[in-house]
Amino acid sequence: MDRPNVVSADEWQAALDELLVKEKEQTRALDALAAARRRLPMARVSADHRFVAPDGTPVGLLDLFAGRRQLVVYHHMLEPGQDWLCGGCTSFTDNIGRQDHLNARDTTLVLMSRASQDEIGAVRDRLGYEVPWYSADPAFYDEIGLVGGFRLSVFLRDGDEVFRTYYTTARGVDRLRLDFNLLDLTPYGRQEEWEDSPAGWPQTPTMQWLRVRDEYEG
Repeated sequence: MDRPNVVSADEWQAALDELLVKEKEQTRALDALAAARRRLPMARVSADHRFVAPDGTPVGLLDLFAGRRQLVVYHHMLEPGQDWLCGGCTSFTDNIGRQDHLNARDTTLVLMSRASQDEIGAVRDRLGYEVPWYSADPAFYDEIGLVGGFRLSVFLRDGDEVFRTYYTTARGVDRLRLDFNLLDLTPYGRQEEWEDSPAGWPQTPTMQWLRVRDEYEG
């Protein structure tokens, strides 16, 4: 079995203490980045867009906020007529828990896709998702410049006005996932080829291992 070097408890603690100094530097850097993000300029978005709620009801953009000032949207890769599920998007959604703490800070989290509610409902029923999942207004995606793929967007409501404040994709979404963050703390990490790991440690092509959760063998 390939494994890390085995040392004395004192040597292990000294190595960990050295790493923790670097972790603290990274924490402060992330705090500074978050402060800069809070100071980004905003872009107004039309509040006239219409969406379809999980119960089939037509709703407006303001309704997605559920009475709160901040809205976080995960744009799930589910297109009309799509006959497959994105393992990355479904596994991201698997990581979403209760929203009580977000709501306490005046923030709502929703999913959104171009697919119809019939198609969304089939996935929701299969995987038991409870997070609100809306069918998108194509004009809304056009306005925010989302041509394809997944994205996480952030919006601010001020009365009847809505503003885009931030979005991220790719690795920016990765860092929000509990499962990936926990794996990053383990000796083997995510076990993907892009990672800088000691020779001989298990690695496979990036994301090749990831499945819709009910498709894992065993």
